[in-house]
Amino acid sequence: MLDRAHNTGLTVALRLAAPEEKPAGGAALDQIVIASGGAALLTAFLLVFGWGHRTGRITLLTRLAGLAQRGPGRGLPGWAALPSAVAMVSLITALLGMYWDISLHISHGRDEGPLANLAHYPILIGLFGIFTAGVLAVALPKGDRPGPAAIRITRDWHAPAGGVLLAGAGFYALLGFPLDDVWHRIFGQDVTLWGPTHLMLIGGAGLSLVAMMILEREGRRAGPQPADGAAAAATANAADTANAADTADGQPPAWARWLRRGMMSGGLLIGLSVFQAEYDFGVPQFRLVHQPLLIALAAGCALVAARLWVGRGGALFAVVFYMLVRGGVSVFVGPVIGELWASVPLYVAEALCVELAALVLARRPIALGAVSGLLIGTAGFGAEFAWSQVAMKLPWTGDILVEGMIMAVAGGVAGGLCGAMLAEGLSGRLPRPALSRALFAAALAGVAAAVANGLVISVPADQKATVTLTGVQGAADRRTAHARVTLEPSGAVTDPAWVAITGWQGKGLHVEPLIREGRGVYRTSEPMPLHGDWKTLIRIHDGRTLAGVPLYMPADPAIGAKELPAPQSFTRDVQSEKKILQRELKSDVPGWLWLACSAVVLACTLALVLALGWGVSRLSRVLPEPAAPAAERPKVTA
Repeated sequence: MLDRAHNTGLTVALRLAAPEEKPAGGAALDQIVIASGGAALLTAFLLVFGWGHRTGRITLLTRLAGLAQRGPGRGLPGWAALPSAVAMVSLITALLGMYWDISLHISHGRDEGPLANLAHYPILIGLFGIFTAGVLAVALPKGDRPGPAAIRITRDWHAPAGGVLLAGAGFYALLGFPLDDVWHRIFGQDVTLWGPTHLMLIGGAGLSLVAMMILEREGRRAGPQPADGAAAAATANAADTANAADTADGQPPAWARWLRRGMMSGGLLIGLSVFQAEYDFGVPQFRLVHQPLLIALAAGCALVAARLWVGRGGALFAVVFYMLVRGGVSVFVGPVIGELWASVPLYVAEALCVELAALVLARRPIALGAVSGLLIGTAGFGAEFAWSQVAMKLPWTGDILVEGMIMAVAGGVAGGLCGAMLAEGLSGRLPRPALSRALFAAALAGVAAAVANGLVISVPADQKATVTLTGVQGAADRRTAHARVTLEPSGAVTDPAWVAITGWQGKGLHVEPLIREGRGVYRTSEPMPLHGDWKTLIRIHDGRTLAGVPLYMPADPAIGAKELPAPQSFTRDVQSEKKILQRELKSDVPGWLWLACSAVVLACTLALVLALGWGVSRLSRVLPEPAAPAAERPKVTA
């Protein structure tokens, strides 16, 4: 019996010491229960807190709102100042977690579950913080209605539209976490940032900046209010009268409002730029023309809005804030934590394009958006092309010169129009509804068409790669080698975007463009990893061709995959790189089911975008700018 007990204890100890197998179809149920229980508990606590505030039983929120009014939210009522501060801190926290998490998945592959990945905690905290900020904005106003744009909750409870939209964006982003697990259980692991549920996390967080802008505008028109509701109406009315020049007592100096709005605009630029993260790390799973499209779209939307909403220098300040935060996250995740470094698009040339165009077109905002987008898609594209040669692991090449610029122009003009209408809506000067809706629909359709164009790919038939290893070093568990690669037929690849070796998920990342020796012949310049958990392959991107050749793949019992070794010399077919990069995906799921689930996510995303558009339109309609002399009024037609 003692021997049996000893053996049992030894078995348990060995199991605890052994690394836990990484699931390939969703997290372990115990982790799901713990995570769901924690989320439910936090939500209940938040609701109780809000109820206590509204019934007067809890006064902490009132005191915190008062502190926020006197701090960074000076000039705003507490129901706008406190949520804005909470949301901004939460967004930066979520951004750090997202880039940390992306880095971990690129270098280490799947994790053991949502609670086993440290990077998930700042993401969850940040996203819940965004949702909390929206709930605070909804719960804080007591007494009179917080401005004419407020939404009625009950007979005597009105919530600012920006708060409702902020809570909705936060909830949408949070919903991506449980749905992501459901997605993996149905379809397997889709190790790409552009998985539908991953885009929910990113899109909800990034677009929450628009809700924050709406909330800021509502709060500024309402003005700072006393903590008790008795004098709130008088204060709001007085502030509303004098708000145009910001000269009422308690209003912030012009520079403080400039900084606050510039930070929000920079935050919007950061949020829209997260969609590019696969390119930032050097492991894009989509065509290279998508990168200039995404850069131009983010620049057009955020920087045009910044210039019109913030004022002169607003676009440049938004880029400065972007570089401080986004660059700081790269430094923290890379050198500080010791994970992978993500490159940072500059956006400086794009900001200069917007500022220069505004010297002539500031009073014609729609025209400014279109012209700025055109400049971003041409001059900005050229600047980012040059920057990619220095800063990006997969620099831009002549393969994307024409199509990439066309995509950048499409993204820049669409983003510029959206940015102009966002700024005009926040300023209460949207064009007439028919024109606004037509421009918004055209911008969305243009982006959709450009994205769809980038998704059209081809995989060459009857193409092979012969690989000969040279300079093999190390034992089996440390094996590296150089390689000489011959593609057949030799003329299949002409002027590629890349022919590169990528090795990932082996506790590191290896990205190396191959050196062309002759027609269809390439060689490595650095030894590539061929051991352990590394997944190493040749990647070929030429025009619409997006293909790969597996070199070494480890065994993966969770998905029933055997090891694919790399002998001294071998010939393998060129195949779809998605099957190599995402080999954890299940192959027996009907295609219609994936399309149906993706359509549901797309519909929810469009609902969020349209809701934010409705919020901007509502704000413009019920909170127009005080009348200005005719000579000073911006012209809102193109």
